[in-house]
Amino acid sequence: MIFRLIKTGDWLVLLAGMIITTWLFVTLWQGHAADKAVVRSGGKIVAELSLGENRSYLAHGPLGTSRIEIHNRRARVAEDPSPRQYCVKQGWLSQAGEAALCLPNQVSLELTGAKKLYDSLSY
Repeated sequence: MIFRLIKTGDWLVLLAGMIITTWLFVTLWQGHAADKAVVRSGGKIVAELSLGENRSYLAHGPLGTSRIEIHNRRARVAEDPSPRQYCVKQGWLSQAGEAALCLPNQVSLELTGAKKLYDSLSY
């Protein structure tokens, strides 16, 4: 019934809109590959680790030691003494701009790449 009211030009406009939306999504929304992992403890950078080599790193915070793993150009917080384990549950990070925060232990892991991504901008 309603399809009889839609003309050929309407279908073309709808198709063009879907194509443009898909193109914008693919080109602008896509995350960039990460080059390194930045580890902070107490708000200060304690390590910048290359994602090119598989390794573990121990970051010390007020509650104890957090273990960070790097494997196959991905990084994660494998162990943390924080009570709720939110940063461990974050899992593997692989795109630039992704982060895992262990707030009670004051340890964070952030992936960075060649292009700086912003979560928000302020003036």
